[in-house]
Amino acid sequence: MVTNEQINNILKQEAVPALGCTEPVACAFACAKSKEILGAVPEKITVEVSGNILKNGMGVGIPGTGMTGLPIAAALGAVCGKTEYGLEVLKNVTKGDNLEKAKKMLSDNAVHIALCKNAPDILYSKATCTHDKDSVTVEIQKSHTNIVRITKNNEVIFKKEIVSESDNDEVRAETTIRRIWDFVHEIDIKEIEFLLEGAEMNREISNAGIKNAYGYQIGRTMLKGSDKGLVDEGLLNKALIMATAASDARMDGCPKPVMTNSGSGNQGITVYLPVVAAADHLGSSQEQLARALALSNLVACHIHFFVGHLSALCGISIAATGAACGITYLMGGDYNKILNAIKTMTSDLTGMICDGAKKGCALKVYSGVSAAVQAAMLSMNDIITANDGIVEDDIETTIKNIGKIGSKGMENTDKMIIDIMRCKTE
Repeated sequence: MVTNEQINNILKQEAVPALGCTEPVACAFACAKSKEILGAVPEKITVEVSGNILKNGMGVGIPGTGMTGLPIAAALGAVCGKTEYGLEVLKNVTKGDNLEKAKKMLSDNAVHIALCKNAPDILYSKATCTHDKDSVTVEIQKSHTNIVRITKNNEVIFKKEIVSESDNDEVRAETTIRRIWDFVHEIDIKEIEFLLEGAEMNREISNAGIKNAYGYQIGRTMLKGSDKGLVDEGLLNKALIMATAASDARMDGCPKPVMTNSGSGNQGITVYLPVVAAADHLGSSQEQLARALALSNLVACHIHFFVGHLSALCGISIAATGAACGITYLMGGDYNKILNAIKTMTSDLTGMICDGAKKGCALKVYSGVSAAVQAAMLSMNDIITANDGIVEDDIETTIKNIGKIGSKGMENTDKMIIDIMRCKTE
């Protein structure tokens, strides 16, 4: 049986701070490592990426720059990126003249981004950087900071074996919603208190989104409506304001980190902040909040195992399913009500497409959070979605159905989305 320690390791692996959208980070990270191997800022950069990284990097804001896209992310990685910072590789953007140096690389046409048509993985970034007579190529695969190969002057100096199934995969395959539910109640609270730090991190970027005119200003606009009596102050709108304000800020380049889930900042926002809003609204204790956040995060991670980190299926629908479970838990829901919440979310949002990271992601966060609160309320009132459409009586079969649709079923949809987006830039 999967142990509590193994499940907690999943939580720790997936709860990682990130500065900015994680797909541009994958480019920046590869370029930063190349610079570190070269020992100097590159004179020329070429980055080849998989379609999904290209899709998620085209229109998203890069923190501290007022700019969007992969070219500036790659340039900044080469100028000031530090791989020791992980997903926060670009935290030095605003120091000194780093941004101006990166902009000059773009104006000198020294940065080139291309689609890797035969990428070995859906998450793949390959940066080739040159300085003087030296050339370094860094390849990232499977996850945003997972370097699998480094080549210097045509000689492989580092290679990491890529296996199809790791011990971690076996643990995730054996994990179930029932086992997650037991973990949430059995684990010593001290072992999961780190989730409260993630909640505060995401609350901070939400506050930034409320105070400043980022993105589509969804949360900020809703809060103004509340002040005018146009929007009520119930749980639903509190959750919507908090989560969309955070997404607005993140997608528009706010220089604050976000605690992620499954490699995504927006999904981290969605698994944390609606649950935080519910805890605030219901007067829950810190221990109750920590356990609800563990449930929210782990349900999302469990579904993601079958879908994959990047696909045509918008990850907000998965993260919001986790949030629905966390909210249901705080409302006093038992195990069966958690199952009902997952099934209701499956009936509602499965199939929502991912058309790249951009300001409009905050709109999808709005949809996901709204559905999550609705699913929790329906479940608490014993309104059950069972054996309906892709939903089956068995919860694990239902989750595997989501995985089939998101991974295999929507492959052509993903290709079509990428083709449409590339045509806009040609």
